[in-house]
Amino acid sequence: MDADVPRSVADEPVADVLDGGTPPAVGRPGTAVLDRPAPRRGRTPLLLGPAFVAAIAYVDPGNVAANLTAGARYGYLLLWVLVVANGMAVLVQYQSAKLGLVTGDSLPGVLGGRLRRGPRLAYWVQAEVVAAATDIAEVVGGAIALQLLFGVPLPLGGVIVGVVSMGLLLTQNRYGQRRFESVVVALLAVITIGFLCGLVVSPPDARGVLSGLVPRFDGPDSVLLAASMLGATVMPHAIYVHSALVRDRHGKASGSARVRLLRATRWDVGTALVIAGLVNIGLLLLAASGLRGAAGTDSIEGAHAAIVVALGPAVGIAFAVGLLASGLASTSVGAYAGATIMEGLLHRRVPLLVRRVVTLIPAVVLLAAGADPTWTLVLSQVVLSFGIPFAVIPLVRLTRDRALMGTARNGPWLHAVLITVVVMVVALNLTLLYLLVAT
Repeated sequence: MDADVPRSVADEPVADVLDGGTPPAVGRPGTAVLDRPAPRRGRTPLLLGPAFVAAIAYVDPGNVAANLTAGARYGYLLLWVLVVANGMAVLVQYQSAKLGLVTGDSLPGVLGGRLRRGPRLAYWVQAEVVAAATDIAEVVGGAIALQLLFGVPLPLGGVIVGVVSMGLLLTQNRYGQRRFESVVVALLAVITIGFLCGLVVSPPDARGVLSGLVPRFDGPDSVLLAASMLGATVMPHAIYVHSALVRDRHGKASGSARVRLLRATRWDVGTALVIAGLVNIGLLLLAASGLRGAAGTDSIEGAHAAIVVALGPAVGIAFAVGLLASGLASTSVGAYAGATIMEGLLHRRVPLLVRRVVTLIPAVVLLAAGADPTWTLVLSQVVLSFGIPFAVIPLVRLTRDRALMGTARNGPWLHAVLITVVVMVVALNLTLLYLLVAT
């Protein structure tokens, strides 16, 4: 099998499905999809995994920069943004997973089959800009971690992150989706421990946490940070890739198999996104409780130095290791997402090695040019926030389409909730645009 093409789950035996292995069909356009019996009871935990891969996008270095900056600068003020954004993420990611399971195709693939050439190419351009912004954040974050841990120069660190992430992607090509998911889940565990262990040393103030749940802002800069936090939490490329991950893991399901897989998918999304949400909230709480007022905490390097001073070198090392795991895992998922976008909208499959090299260049160039790494991360999340409507609006429309979704289409109440989510996202981004122009 070509090492540059993700391993097809069609190569796996049907019996493996019932034992929690990879299912027998991918469900890409033009690919035959095999119906199969419903997974046996007790196998639900073995069906989990795709959402944990997608959840890595929610704990990438961009989140670290945005959440640490928000906590260090405004304390608990913007905690409510993370809570609301994580609730949105659970709803949206499940819709993406459901679309992949019911149609046997990814969101970009469904759109690519419906849009005319001109709109399809325009949509692809904005999706690629979002993917590029994502990759910059992830590579820069990993490079910062290598510098903190080993003193590696930032440009060289960016190259190392790119090379290691390619190795993670080759794991999926060589050993299949389940092994790739296991590696990513292990990295997620490292991220969680690395970012949250500081809370044991410096627990947050309960009264401050409660006050942070009240929605409010404190000037234009807090709105900018809120938009970056939203862009770092509801990730467009995670919406695109989740449908592909479910497609590649389960294929297209029908009948009783679909019912069981949808139930397992709800557990998968809920569990993975709760963990990711707790990590994000924990980062903000750590900055609010331990870094407020400390010099230089508006950068990751400064926050790390403050963590070492305030909480000890062991917590500082754990934080840096978590940041490194975040960069490595998230850039791998980002490359997977980019390949999904290109395949679905351009109907072309570019070797992952080529794509990895091309998308690595902007991040390394920025690092070599001396761009401020942390502010680069925050601005990349603002770019992502503008890409959210282009991912969410089509997803909401498609999952309400009876012809496409059949009996699995969204009911009127859920559809209304999703429309509310879209309106909130668009309103926040329009406010951000106005503030950027006004200032």
